[in-house]
Amino acid sequence: MSVQVISNTCTGCETCVSACPFGAIEMRGGKAFITESCTLCGACIEACEFKAIERTGEEAVAAAKDLSAFKGVWVFAEQHKGGISSVTLELLGEGRKLADKRQTKLSAVFIGQDIKNRAKDLIAHGADVVYLADDPALKDFNDDSYSAVLTTLATLHKPEIILAGATAIGRSFIPKVAAKLYTGLTADCTVLDIDPETGNLHQTRPAFGGNIMATIVSPNHRPQMATVRHKVMKPAPRNDARTGEIIEVKFTQTGDVRTKVIKTVEELGETVNICEANIIVAGGRGMGGVKNFHLLEELAKVLGGAVAATRGAVDEGWIPYSHQVGQTGKTVCPKLYIACGISGAIQHVAGMQSSDVIVAINKDPDAPIFSVATYGIVGDVLEVLPVMIKKFKEIRG
Repeated sequence: MSVQVISNTCTGCETCVSACPFGAIEMRGGKAFITESCTLCGACIEACEFKAIERTGEEAVAAAKDLSAFKGVWVFAEQHKGGISSVTLELLGEGRKLADKRQTKLSAVFIGQDIKNRAKDLIAHGADVVYLADDPALKDFNDDSYSAVLTTLATLHKPEIILAGATAIGRSFIPKVAAKLYTGLTADCTVLDIDPETGNLHQTRPAFGGNIMATIVSPNHRPQMATVRHKVMKPAPRNDARTGEIIEVKFTQTGDVRTKVIKTVEELGETVNICEANIIVAGGRGMGGVKNFHLLEELAKVLGGAVAATRGAVDEGWIPYSHQVGQTGKTVCPKLYIACGISGAIQHVAGMQSSDVIVAINKDPDAPIFSVATYGIVGDVLEVLPVMIKKFKEIRG
């Protein structure tokens, strides 16, 4: 695919030159010329009032695809050490609804090593078919290997929809699959629906820092691909009476594997994973420093919850990235979220605003976090937290 200038139509007005955000257009001989810096963004096409710039190749690729040949809803079944991730169960629940609306099958793509005995669990949670790629070469997650499996299967079986979790793994390799399949991808969706007549997947996600919700469709390309935020959809219930088909897939690496896992280091702690936690105690720059994060850890331990943080606290090196909540971190939906020393930037709020109850502690009464909080405590977080810890210890004996 490329962007080309129709020289006979071009008037040399130079509107496209100023419209290109990448400086990829030059004037040569009084006509616009597209250089190698072009990213195919299409800004020049929209800017040209004389219709002298066109995108070539896209229509040919789209036309070559018979969209009616694409059927079925697929879910990438993420796993860790053989254990099925909770986001996978959420995707199966949502995928089941979409598949039923389309009157088609729901399939799961299961990739890893020594995971064959868990494939039936995916069927129990709603899958009709499980494509099982169980191979020693797939023990550790790798962008190249995982994308090779999913791309090969999708090319062969032509699913209409492919869903994956907006996790570190999903965000890492799913865009590569979409690029190889020459199709679109909507990231971080919070709502999915489908037009029963056209089969167009309505993919809704927060935009502009969560200030608006954008619904995106891909009417001319298949499969339709989306990553879905964790904890925004209900997990599929288990039904051991369900039956389905398990198709074993032989893994063959195509292309170079450019990376390999040398060593895996697990972070050990006394609190639980923030994505699974019903109670989260989160800290921001208002905590003042890493030495004060022990208060968050102590409160989380008393409540049986997890410790989280804002990007600012992570950037300061006070806590690892795995604890970050927000647009560039994780989306959480606990029953109780205690925000300590957090101002309430929209990037952070976008990742935690779905919490059932939000308690905010901040000495600034005008802090934006109070606008989303269920309860607010105006005060010094370093004075409030010890009192809360003491009180909860008394309540819990």
